[in-house]
Amino acid sequence: MTHDRATRLLSLAAIATALFGLAMFATVALDQRAVFEMFLDLAILPIDGADRLDTPTARLLTAISGGLLTGLGVMIWQVVRDVYARDPETGGRIILRGVLAWFVIDSAGSVLAGAAFNVVMNSGFLALFLVPLLGRRAQGTPSTSAPSK
Repeated sequence: MTHDRATRLLSLAAIATALFGLAMFATVALDQRAVFEMFLDLAILPIDGADRLDTPTARLLTAISGGLLTGLGVMIWQVVRDVYARDPETGGRIILRGVLAWFVIDSAGSVLAGAAFNVVMNSGFLALFLVPLLGRRAQGTPSTSAPSK
């Protein structure tokens, strides 16, 4: 995979992360819980409609998590555009360590909370970052053109 393509894919992964976080916030802000409750029901199998955002605590944690994911997506976007585009080794290392830290803690916590299927869903997000990072490494040296900000 070329460096330019990896940069574009990482940018898209950052946007997807931020948008997912904003969707979590919107769930609370607009009091439209159905979609996120379906996500929770999938994460906490079986699918039985029992997993709800019906307490202030659940809504607070959803809002906090949404804010953190939005912030993570924005931060990764900046690292991709301002570091990775010019220095893929340093930028890739920063992104990889951050994403792996999120994945390990989120996945371990999910298992401990009885939501083991969330590890599968987390793996999809992880792949959004690993595929371009590892694909570019396999390609070798990056191209000299950097995307504009």
